[in-house]
Amino acid sequence: MAELHAHNLMLSYDDNCIIPNLTVTIPTGQITVLVGANGCGKSTLLRGISRLLKPKRGSVVLNGQDIWRLPTKQLAKQLGILPQSPTAPEGLTVHELVAQGRYPHQSWLQQWSREDERITQEALAITDLTQFADRSVDTLSGGQRQRAWIAMTLAQDSDTILLDEPTTFLDLAYQIDVLDLLHDLNVTRSKTIVMVLHDLNHACRYADNLIALHDGRILAQGYPSDIVTEDMVHNVFGIACRIIPDPLTGTPLVIPSSKAIQNKAVESAFNRGHQPVYVTQKR
Repeated sequence: MAELHAHNLMLSYDDNCIIPNLTVTIPTGQITVLVGANGCGKSTLLRGISRLLKPKRGSVVLNGQDIWRLPTKQLAKQLGILPQSPTAPEGLTVHELVAQGRYPHQSWLQQWSREDERITQEALAITDLTQFADRSVDTLSGGQRQRAWIAMTLAQDSDTILLDEPTTFLDLAYQIDVLDLLHDLNVTRSKTIVMVLHDLNHACRYADNLIALHDGRILAQGYPSDIVTEDMVHNVFGIACRIIPDPLTGTPLVIPSSKAIQNKAVESAFNRGHQPVYVTQKR
Protein backbone atom coordinates (compact mmCIF):
# COMPACT_ATOMS: atom_id res chain seq x y z
CA MET A 1 0.00 0.00 0.00
CA ALA A 2 1.15 3.55 -0.79
CA GLU A 3 3.10 5.50 1.82
CA LEU A 4 3.00 9.27 1.34
CA HIS A 5 5.51 11.54 3.04
CA ALA A 6 6.37 15.25 2.67
CA HIS A 7 9.73 16.50 3.95
CA ASN A 8 10.75 20.13 4.55
CA LEU A 9 8.03 21.26 2.15
CA MET A 10 7.87 24.91 1.11
CA LEU A 11 4.85 25.86 -1.00
CA SER A 12 4.20 29.27 -2.54
CA TYR A 13 2.08 31.06 -5.11
CA ASP A 14 4.56 33.33 -6.88
CA ASP A 15 6.19 35.27 -4.02
CA ASN A 16 3.41 34.51 -1.52
CA CYS A 17 4.68 31.75 0.76
CA ILE A 18 1.79 29.72 2.22
CA ILE A 19 3.67 26.81 3.76
CA PRO A 20 7.24 27.74 4.84
CA ASN A 21 8.58 24.41 6.10
CA LEU A 22 6.40 21.38 6.72
CA THR A 23 7.14 17.71 7.28
CA VAL A 24 4.33 15.16 7.54
CA THR A 25 3.63 11.48 6.97
CA ILE A 26 0.17 10.35 5.88
CA PRO A 27 -0.79 7.12 7.69
CA THR A 28 -1.44 4.30 5.26
CA GLY A 29 -4.94 2.80 5.22
CA GLN A 30 -6.46 5.55 7.35
CA ILE A 31 -8.66 8.63 6.85
CA THR A 32 -6.64 11.80 7.32
CA VAL A 33 -8.52 15.10 7.53
CA LEU A 34 -6.91 18.54 7.20
CA VAL A 35 -8.62 21.30 9.19
CA GLY A 36 -7.90 24.93 9.97
CA ALA A 37 -9.05 28.49 9.38
CA ASN A 38 -9.42 29.92 5.89
CA GLY A 39 -6.04 30.65 4.36
CA CYS A 40 -4.09 28.41 6.73
CA GLY A 41 -2.72 26.23 3.90
CA LYS A 42 -5.04 23.18 3.87
CA SER A 43 -5.77 23.18 0.15
CA THR A 44 -2.23 24.30 -0.64
CA LEU A 45 -0.81 21.32 1.24
CA LEU A 46 -3.20 18.97 -0.57
CA ARG A 47 -2.11 20.44 -3.90
CA GLY A 48 1.52 20.06 -2.89
CA ILE A 49 1.30 16.38 -1.99
CA SER A 50 -0.74 15.60 -5.12
CA ARG A 51 1.71 17.21 -7.60
CA LEU A 52 -0.68 19.98 -8.56
CA LEU A 53 1.68 22.55 -7.04
CA LYS A 54 5.46 22.24 -7.34
CA PRO A 55 7.30 22.94 -4.09
CA LYS A 56 9.86 25.72 -3.85
CA ARG A 57 11.83 23.46 -1.54
CA GLY A 58 11.55 19.98 -0.08
CA SER A 59 10.12 16.77 -1.45
CA VAL A 60 7.01 14.60 -1.56
CA VAL A 61 7.77 10.88 -1.56
CA LEU A 62 5.34 8.12 -2.51
CA ASN A 63 6.50 4.56 -1.93
CA GLY A 64 10.09 5.77 -1.67
CA GLN A 65 10.00 7.75 -4.94
CA ASP A 66 9.84 11.51 -5.46
CA ILE A 67 6.44 12.16 -7.08
CA TRP A 68 7.94 14.76 -9.40
CA ARG A 69 10.18 12.09 -10.93
CA LEU A 70 7.38 9.63 -11.58
CA PRO A 71 5.72 9.41 -15.01
CA THR A 72 2.25 10.92 -14.87
CA LYS A 73 0.39 7.67 -15.58
CA GLN A 74 2.46 5.76 -13.03
CA LEU A 75 1.66 8.37 -10.38
CA ALA A 76 -2.04 8.34 -11.31
CA LYS A 77 -2.19 4.58 -10.72
CA GLN A 78 -1.10 5.17 -7.13
CA LEU A 79 -2.57 8.58 -6.29
CA GLY A 80 -6.02 9.93 -7.17
CA ILE A 81 -6.93 13.60 -6.69
CA LEU A 82 -10.37 15.21 -6.65
CA PRO A 83 -9.93 19.00 -6.62
CA GLN A 84 -12.42 21.49 -5.24
CA SER A 85 -15.55 22.06 -7.36
CA PRO A 86 -14.51 20.10 -10.48
CA THR A 87 -16.42 20.68 -13.71
CA ALA A 88 -17.25 18.28 -16.53
CA PRO A 89 -17.68 19.16 -20.22
CA GLU A 90 -21.29 19.89 -21.12
CA GLY A 91 -23.22 16.81 -22.17
CA LEU A 92 -20.77 14.29 -20.70
CA THR A 93 -22.62 11.27 -19.28
CA VAL A 94 -21.95 9.79 -15.87
CA HIS A 95 -20.54 6.64 -17.49
CA GLU A 96 -18.21 8.70 -19.68
CA LEU A 97 -16.99 10.71 -16.69
CA VAL A 98 -16.32 7.63 -14.56
CA ALA A 99 -14.62 5.92 -17.51
CA GLN A 100 -12.06 8.73 -17.62
CA GLY A 101 -10.63 7.28 -14.43
CA ARG A 102 -9.30 4.37 -16.50
CA TYR A 103 -7.07 6.62 -18.63
CA PRO A 104 -3.85 5.89 -16.64
CA HIS A 105 -4.29 2.17 -17.35
CA GLN A 106 -4.53 2.56 -21.13
CA SER A 107 -1.94 2.95 -23.86
CA TRP A 108 -1.89 3.32 -27.61
CA LEU A 109 -1.53 -0.47 -27.79
CA GLN A 110 -4.39 -1.18 -25.39
CA GLN A 111 -7.43 1.04 -25.46
CA TRP A 112 -10.75 0.27 -23.78
CA SER A 113 -10.86 -3.28 -22.44
CA ARG A 114 -13.33 -5.58 -20.69
CA GLU A 115 -11.39 -4.96 -17.48
CA ASP A 116 -11.84 -1.19 -17.89
CA GLU A 117 -15.59 -1.65 -18.37
CA ARG A 118 -15.82 -4.02 -15.39
CA ILE A 119 -14.06 -1.59 -13.06
CA THR A 120 -16.14 1.33 -14.37
CA GLN A 121 -19.37 -0.56 -13.74
CA GLU A 122 -18.11 -1.54 -10.29
CA ALA A 123 -17.33 2.09 -9.45
CA LEU A 124 -20.84 3.09 -10.56
CA ALA A 125 -22.35 0.36 -8.38
CA ILE A 126 -20.29 1.23 -5.30
CA THR A 127 -21.34 4.88 -5.53
CA ASP A 128 -24.97 3.91 -6.25
CA LEU A 129 -24.96 5.58 -9.67
CA THR A 130 -25.69 2.66 -12.01
CA GLN A 131 -29.18 3.95 -12.73
CA PHE A 132 -27.74 7.34 -13.72
CA ALA A 133 -25.01 5.99 -16.02
CA ASP A 134 -26.58 7.42 -19.18
CA ARG A 135 -27.60 10.72 -17.60
CA SER A 136 -25.69 13.91 -18.33
CA VAL A 137 -23.52 14.92 -15.39
CA ASP A 138 -24.87 18.47 -15.44
CA THR A 139 -28.43 17.19 -14.83
CA LEU A 140 -27.51 15.56 -11.51
CA SER A 141 -28.05 17.00 -8.06
CA GLY A 142 -25.02 18.33 -6.19
CA GLY A 143 -24.64 15.18 -4.11
CA GLN A 144 -25.05 12.86 -7.09
CA ARG A 145 -22.54 14.88 -9.08
CA GLN A 146 -19.99 14.65 -6.27
CA ARG A 147 -20.53 10.89 -6.10
CA ALA A 148 -19.89 10.70 -9.84
CA TRP A 149 -16.53 12.43 -9.42
CA ILE A 150 -15.67 10.10 -6.56
CA ALA A 151 -16.65 7.17 -8.78
CA MET A 152 -14.23 8.44 -11.45
CA THR A 153 -11.47 8.60 -8.84
CA LEU A 154 -12.43 5.12 -7.65
CA ALA A 155 -12.24 3.77 -11.22
CA GLN A 156 -8.67 5.07 -11.29
CA ASP A 157 -8.01 2.25 -8.79
CA SER A 158 -5.31 4.07 -6.82
CA ASP A 159 -4.49 3.15 -3.22
CA THR A 160 -4.61 6.78 -2.06
CA ILE A 161 -7.38 9.30 -2.76
CA LEU A 162 -6.99 13.02 -2.05
CA LEU A 163 -10.09 15.24 -1.92
CA ASP A 164 -10.29 19.01 -1.49
CA GLU A 165 -13.47 19.95 0.38
CA PRO A 166 -15.66 17.15 -1.05
CA THR A 167 -18.73 18.37 0.89
CA THR A 168 -18.63 22.02 -0.21
CA PHE A 169 -22.02 23.40 -1.37
CA LEU A 170 -23.84 20.20 -0.29
CA ASP A 171 -26.70 20.17 2.16
CA LEU A 172 -26.33 18.22 5.40
CA ALA A 173 -27.86 14.98 4.08
CA TYR A 174 -25.56 14.92 1.05
CA GLN A 175 -22.54 15.80 3.21
CA ILE A 176 -23.15 12.74 5.37
CA ASP A 177 -23.83 10.66 2.25
CA VAL A 178 -20.46 11.57 0.70
CA LEU A 179 -18.53 11.15 3.96
CA ASP A 180 -20.15 7.76 4.61
CA LEU A 181 -19.14 6.68 1.10
CA LEU A 182 -15.52 7.68 1.72
CA HIS A 183 -15.59 5.88 5.07
CA ASP A 184 -16.88 2.74 3.35
CA LEU A 185 -14.12 2.94 0.73
CA ASN A 186 -11.56 3.16 3.51
CA VAL A 187 -13.01 0.23 5.48
CA THR A 188 -14.01 -2.14 2.66
CA ARG A 189 -11.38 -1.21 0.03
CA SER A 190 -8.50 -0.22 2.33
CA LYS A 191 -8.21 3.11 0.54
CA THR A 192 -6.05 5.76 2.16
CA ILE A 193 -8.20 8.89 2.23
CA VAL A 194 -6.85 12.43 2.65
CA MET A 195 -9.35 15.26 2.58
CA VAL A 196 -9.85 18.88 3.50
CA LEU A 197 -12.97 19.60 5.57
CA HIS A 198 -14.33 22.86 6.99
CA ASP A 199 -16.66 21.26 9.51
CA LEU A 200 -14.59 20.34 12.56
CA ASN A 201 -17.30 18.08 13.98
CA HIS A 202 -17.46 16.09 10.74
CA ALA A 203 -13.68 15.88 10.83
CA CYS A 204 -13.74 14.52 14.39
CA ARG A 205 -16.33 11.91 13.44
CA TYR A 206 -14.63 10.55 10.34
CA ALA A 207 -10.89 11.09 10.85
CA ASP A 208 -8.47 8.47 12.11
CA ASN A 209 -5.76 11.09 11.80
CA LEU A 210 -6.55 14.79 12.19
CA ILE A 211 -4.07 17.45 11.07
CA ALA A 212 -4.78 20.97 12.37
CA LEU A 213 -2.99 23.70 10.40
CA HIS A 214 -2.31 27.28 11.42
CA ASP A 215 -0.35 29.78 9.31
CA GLY A 216 1.08 27.02 7.13
CA ARG A 217 2.32 24.93 10.04
CA ILE A 218 0.99 21.82 11.76
CA LEU A 219 -0.27 22.88 15.15
CA ALA A 220 -1.56 19.44 16.17
CA GLN A 221 -1.83 15.97 14.65
CA GLY A 222 -3.32 12.72 15.90
CA TYR A 223 -6.56 10.96 16.75
CA PRO A 224 -9.33 13.56 17.29
CA SER A 225 -10.04 12.53 20.88
CA ASP A 226 -6.36 12.96 21.71
CA ILE A 227 -5.78 16.41 20.23
CA VAL A 228 -9.09 18.32 19.98
CA THR A 229 -9.24 20.52 23.07
CA GLU A 230 -10.69 23.94 23.81
CA ASP A 231 -7.19 25.42 23.68
CA MET A 232 -6.48 23.77 20.32
CA VAL A 233 -9.70 25.11 18.81
CA HIS A 234 -8.87 28.58 20.11
CA ASN A 235 -5.32 28.43 18.76
CA VAL A 236 -6.42 27.16 15.34
CA PHE A 237 -9.68 29.05 14.79
CA GLY A 238 -9.44 31.93 17.28
CA ILE A 239 -12.73 31.14 19.03
CA ALA A 240 -13.79 29.94 22.46
CA CYS A 241 -15.81 26.75 22.70
CA ARG A 242 -17.03 23.95 24.85
CA ILE A 243 -16.20 20.35 23.92
CA ILE A 244 -18.45 17.47 24.91
CA PRO A 245 -18.57 13.82 23.77
CA ASP A 246 -20.65 13.33 20.62
CA PRO A 247 -23.71 11.38 21.86
CA LEU A 248 -23.61 9.13 18.77
CA THR A 249 -19.89 8.49 18.28
CA GLY A 250 -18.15 9.56 21.47
CA THR A 251 -15.79 11.73 19.42
CA PRO A 252 -15.24 15.40 20.36
CA LEU A 253 -18.25 17.62 19.67
CA VAL A 254 -17.20 21.26 19.41
CA ILE A 255 -19.77 23.83 20.53
CA PRO A 256 -18.47 27.29 19.58
CA SER A 257 -19.23 30.36 21.67
CA SER A 258 -20.14 33.85 20.51
CA LYS A 259 -21.57 37.05 21.95
CA ALA A 260 -24.96 36.25 20.43
CA ILE A 261 -24.99 32.83 22.06
CA GLN A 262 -24.01 34.32 25.41
CA ASN A 263 -26.81 36.89 25.15
CA LYS A 264 -29.31 34.14 24.40
CA ALA A 265 -28.00 32.10 27.35
CA VAL A 266 -28.45 35.09 29.67
CA GLU A 267 -31.95 35.77 28.36
CA SER A 268 -32.97 32.11 28.62
CA ALA A 269 -31.55 31.76 32.14
CA PHE A 270 -33.27 34.98 33.22
CA ASN A 271 -36.62 33.76 31.91
CA ARG A 272 -36.18 30.49 33.80
CA GLY A 273 -34.94 32.24 36.93
CA HIS A 274 -31.54 30.52 36.73
CA GLN A 275 -28.04 31.93 36.92
CA PRO A 276 -26.49 31.93 33.43
CA VAL A 277 -23.26 30.04 32.68
CA TYR A 278 -20.71 32.10 30.78
CA VAL A 279 -18.01 30.93 28.38
CA THR A 280 -15.13 33.38 28.50
CA GLN A 281 -14.02 34.62 25.11
CA LYS A 282 -10.23 34.31 24.78
CA ARG A 283 -8.38 37.09 23.02
